[in-house]
Amino acid sequence: MDDNNNFISVGELNRKAKHLLESELGTVQVVGEVSNLAKPSSGHMYFTLKDEDGAVRCAMFRNQNMRLNFAPENGDLCAVEAQVSLYAPRGDYQLIVSRMEPYGEGNLAKQFELLKAKLEKEGLFDHALKREIPKYPIHVAVVTSSSTAAFQDVMTTVERRARNTQLTIVEATVQGDTAPRSLINALEQIETFNANNPSNAFDLILMCRGGGSIEDLWCFNHEDLARKIHRLDIPLISAVGHEIDFTICDFVADLRAPTPTAGAEIVTEYYYQSLELLDDLLEKIKKSFQASINNEQQKIALLKAQLKSPLSVIKERAQAIDSMELRIFQNVKNALKDKHQAISINQTSLNQLTPSKKIRELRLRFMQLTKEFKGKIARRLEDHLNQLSGIEKRLHAVSPYSILDRGYSIVTNSNQEIIKNVDQAKPSEKLSVKLSDGELSVEVSK
Repeated sequence: MDDNNNFISVGELNRKAKHLLESELGTVQVVGEVSNLAKPSSGHMYFTLKDEDGAVRCAMFRNQNMRLNFAPENGDLCAVEAQVSLYAPRGDYQLIVSRMEPYGEGNLAKQFELLKAKLEKEGLFDHALKREIPKYPIHVAVVTSSSTAAFQDVMTTVERRARNTQLTIVEATVQGDTAPRSLINALEQIETFNANNPSNAFDLILMCRGGGSIEDLWCFNHEDLARKIHRLDIPLISAVGHEIDFTICDFVADLRAPTPTAGAEIVTEYYYQSLELLDDLLEKIKKSFQASINNEQQKIALLKAQLKSPLSVIKERAQAIDSMELRIFQNVKNALKDKHQAISINQTSLNQLTPSKKIRELRLRFMQLTKEFKGKIARRLEDHLNQLSGIEKRLHAVSPYSILDRGYSIVTNSNQEIIKNVDQAKPSEKLSVKLSDGELSVEVSK
């Protein structure tokens, strides 16, 4: 052996070995099966990672294992990221683990079923505790990342089906180790917003993410996130992955949607149904209104066919007036003739008797009777003329020709057919335009 001065202590040897391991190997990523798992009250976690060729001791301190999104058990196949080191007091070579996650879908599925059974046993999936999804949500919080296709699908669907629904994105990471904490923070932000803004509070949460592998969606299987959703006072729809994907959040949420688009359709379902119902009602009203118009048009056509031309009625009345006037004047003439004859007879008798006083009396009486008779005849004529004038005014009021006085006109062709639209007129055809004070003859130029 060399001089005693070259000897080193065991502790120094271990320290040098520790330094050598940490400086040469640094951080490594290792896959192995968990065994000898211990969780003392300190919160640290100690276990052995092994495979068929070897084993290594591992330590994962409390501040690191608090971020785990699963509960490792003996027999689990896990992947760790760790610093190679050595525990100097015992000279034990070990890994100081900073990250740990299940390795392989089979192991993740096992962790999923264990957590699912645990939370279901605690009653977190109880349907009696589910909050009712509002039929007509006013302000919806969308918990996701704005850079995802899922968010764009939600926005497009809501815009198409119920554009007046207010959507507010609450940003969150939806994949990776930091995602569970980010999602929980987003839910806490929503609660804080509602407490400070009761007049515009969120009445529904849509938590969504597109499809991916079980590892991609694993953050939605975190126990802390599930418990946070369970404690919410606001209804939450979980719309994570594709239809075949299920997460713990789906079970604890108030409602599961198979995809983000389906979640947006659930949010807007009653708005969309109401719009369809309004469209149906408007179509029915339109048809009913059109039927009423058609019915009234048929009635008008029937009445028009039954109604005589006002001009012909006026002509008939005018002829009746002329005939009545002739009869009246003839009666007056005959009556005057009779009176003259009577006067002549009386005058002859008086001439024979020469009673001057009687003659004066009879003359006065005759003048009085003549005046009274003329007055009665005049009043009778005036009454008949007033009646005929009233009849003429009523007929004129219902006459389609009365609108001519207001600037309208009636256009007819050579067959006396009324032209109602331009398609009835032919180029170079001669038409007659009836105005209030006469007629014009025009020719169609184009």
